[in-house]
Amino acid sequence: MSFYLQLNKGIFEYYKSKPIFISNSFMSVHKLDSFFNPKRIALIGASINPNSVSGKVLSNLVGGGFRGVVYPVNPKFEAVLGIQCYPDLKSLPKTPDLAVICTAAEQVPEYIDKCGESGIFNVIIMSAGFKEAGEEGIKLEQQIKEYIKKHNDMRVMGPNCLGLIVPSLNLNVSFASGMPKSGNIAFISQSGALCTSVLDWAIEKKIGFSYFTSIGNSLDVDFSDLIDFFGEDDKTKSIVLYVESISQARKFMTAARSFARSKPIVAYKAGRFPESAKVAASHTGAMAAEDAIYDAAFKRVGIARVFDIGDIFDCTELIGRGKIPKGPKLCIVTNAGGPGVMATDSLIEHDGELSELSEETIAQLNANLPAYWSKANPVDVLGDANSKRISKAVQIVLPDKGVDAVLIILTPQAMTNPTATAKEIAKLAVDTKKPILTAWLGGERMREGMQILSDAGVPVYQTPEQAVRSFMTLVSYSRNLSSLYETPKEIPVEFPIDRSKLKKDFTKLCRQENAEGDTVILSESISKTILDAYGIPVSNPVFANSEKEAIAVSNKTGYPVVMKIHSPDITHKTDVGGVELNLQDDEMVSSAYKRMMNNVKTKQPDAVIEGVTIQQMVKKKDGVEMILGIKKDSTFGTVILTGMGGTGAELFKDRTIGFPPLNERLAYQMLESLKIFPLLKGYRGKPPVKIDKLIEILIRLSYLAADYPEIIELDINPLLISQSGAIALDARIVVDSAMLNKSARPYEHLAMKPYPEEYIKETKLPDGTEVLFRPIKPEDEPLWMELLASCSRESIYSRFRYFFQWQSHEVATRYCYIDYDREIAIVAEIKDGDKRKLIGVGRLIADPDHETVEYAILISDSWQNRDIGGILTDYCFEIAKHWGLKKIVAQTTSDNQRMIAVFQKRGFEIEVDPSSSMVDVVKPLL
Repeated sequence: MSFYLQLNKGIFEYYKSKPIFISNSFMSVHKLDSFFNPKRIALIGASINPNSVSGKVLSNLVGGGFRGVVYPVNPKFEAVLGIQCYPDLKSLPKTPDLAVICTAAEQVPEYIDKCGESGIFNVIIMSAGFKEAGEEGIKLEQQIKEYIKKHNDMRVMGPNCLGLIVPSLNLNVSFASGMPKSGNIAFISQSGALCTSVLDWAIEKKIGFSYFTSIGNSLDVDFSDLIDFFGEDDKTKSIVLYVESISQARKFMTAARSFARSKPIVAYKAGRFPESAKVAASHTGAMAAEDAIYDAAFKRVGIARVFDIGDIFDCTELIGRGKIPKGPKLCIVTNAGGPGVMATDSLIEHDGELSELSEETIAQLNANLPAYWSKANPVDVLGDANSKRISKAVQIVLPDKGVDAVLIILTPQAMTNPTATAKEIAKLAVDTKKPILTAWLGGERMREGMQILSDAGVPVYQTPEQAVRSFMTLVSYSRNLSSLYETPKEIPVEFPIDRSKLKKDFTKLCRQENAEGDTVILSESISKTILDAYGIPVSNPVFANSEKEAIAVSNKTGYPVVMKIHSPDITHKTDVGGVELNLQDDEMVSSAYKRMMNNVKTKQPDAVIEGVTIQQMVKKKDGVEMILGIKKDSTFGTVILTGMGGTGAELFKDRTIGFPPLNERLAYQMLESLKIFPLLKGYRGKPPVKIDKLIEILIRLSYLAADYPEIIELDINPLLISQSGAIALDARIVVDSAMLNKSARPYEHLAMKPYPEEYIKETKLPDGTEVLFRPIKPEDEPLWMELLASCSRESIYSRFRYFFQWQSHEVATRYCYIDYDREIAIVAEIKDGDKRKLIGVGRLIADPDHETVEYAILISDSWQNRDIGGILTDYCFEIAKHWGLKKIVAQTTSDNQRMIAVFQKRGFEIEVDPSSSMVDVVKPLL
């Protein structure tokens, strides 16, 4: 009998669509059910004033068709809107599922406590006057947090929020007027004012929502909670975010990453250019601006970002329909040349491409269009085109392999029939997997056709530019997703010294600087010592404290040399005349030393000058100057930056940001996104640089970033990369001195949990076979496929409940590319000659609240009956305990007696369903 353990239905769906699964064994996602499906609602602070917030909420509940019970609560009134009003929560006839608080801000904490004592654990606070009101409001929020902690099952939405709407239930728990139609878009916004505008617009455009939610200050329930909840909801096909700020970056990125592929997420980020940008101590700090980090975060988790709020629903509808372009090549079909040119301009501006039509396509168009058609893309079918001609042109270009999507632009000319054309296009859209976009330019004559297209699920826009922006957002979304799941190459990264030993020496190195204050700026020499320890090639500066010593050091180093000012107060040396290049002899060194001292004293007279450093001049013929850096962001933690380096780094701002940990693919994608990437690949006769070495350095830098939460900023500028290799010519590290003696949880400064090296373990089977247990990683995709190939058809069917078609990259990514915050797969690896081989895998998937975990295992057929399954299972259970999970659950079939025996031996409760032959097992872990 095969040694396997089936995943239950919830986990099976997880791997079909790759959302975070919640099985029947799990509780409600983040305990949010009663917000969106309450049977009884207490309205605290109900008012007889129909124009008050509470008056509007009550009117919406009663008049909107809510089928449950509403309990107005206010000791001042006997009845509100003819409904009995209760003096307090204790007097309510039954316990509500949801409470809505509309009182003055200072009364809210007390009511939160009373709700908890009354057994009401879902609360919406609509009241304003909290952190947005200043110090007193912040204190009130802190009191609320303390009461939420006291009643540990409580969840609170708000404060300062509009509320929520569930159209399918006719539930309007908000003070917004109007009920949108039911649909499949979940909308989450931090801005209540924006919600009312979007709601009004959506009702007019007949856009439907599964949920419409305002989270206000997000004191408790936040974006990540709702992404998890809506990701599990069958009615929701896509999610829209209006983001002002994110408070818990790792939680947000984990939730978004879990659903981005199966349920597209579109985000609009407000506040892109904050006026309060702090002065940075390094080039990296200045270049890694807040909005650039948000943009990088959205890309890393597969979120589609729009920059115009008007585009957000256009993009959402497009993505939600599942017609995602494979590339940026757009074919434009138009009955007027001018709008075609406008669309082309917008396409090129947004880094799209005009499709190059094949000879076969051109021949078909020649045969079906008038002689004077444009003979190229854009396909101008001329102003006298009727609906059939336009339809035929679209029908011809759609199958072209060089066409990723088609945009039809129609202007109201004399021979134009917008309605008939819309009907023809709607028919074509049914049978194609490629996106079809339309722009119906004009007014009254075009409206019926626009409605026909909209009703048929064909996106229709009023301008070509609007259509192109939506298309390019789709392209960006597609690129983001595909880049997330590219299989990285295995790059061995070995370190010259023990990283744990270096960690112990780090504080000592920092203290050598004798700096006072919140930050320590490490000298170039010490900074390079740390980089060198991580295997990053550096030039070695030698200190000289006088002109005479500078000459002596230069002679020992060998001409030509570089001289740099040595001062703890100066970060940007070039700005103060603190760098002298290509010094050829003693006389040049002497002159440079004097000139440098005068320049620095003039430009920064308060700086403490300790001397200069001398290092050999590295000529940059055929080399490219890069900047590599680290910045610790207040929201997203430590990020990695790379881009064009040298003195023009901040001027040209050709840079990209990534999140550690990096692998080969992620590092390559960072480089590929740079404008100078063609220079790195070799440009106009210049040889290509050693890109693999640059990738290795980025990976090493990401290890450094992960190991040192104390580092606020790190600059390597420039790092000279050439055909022969790379070398860091200058470096500076800025350290948070307060963290030097502070013990922090490992990697809490990272937005994404790195590869859990702590779970790597060597063991032996009873027959002496050496086995390595370790977490799975993306690079394991080929080995994972080999493992499944070694399993019989019976084992595959038993494990996955169907004849699992695993032989594709898309399927493999669902099992090898995992978020270590919520899931871990431990592979059993052996050496097979010179090769590595996987013989089994045990998988743990935790619910979003990290309370319950499901377990599944698969062992290669040839390794069954050798105790590997039991040993791997025990190790996975150890990990589940280490995670702090409360309960482990699993599922198998009644004929799998050996697996049932494994669980019986380990003290699991076993429940057999006679009707289905399924066996559920459960065991508390705490």
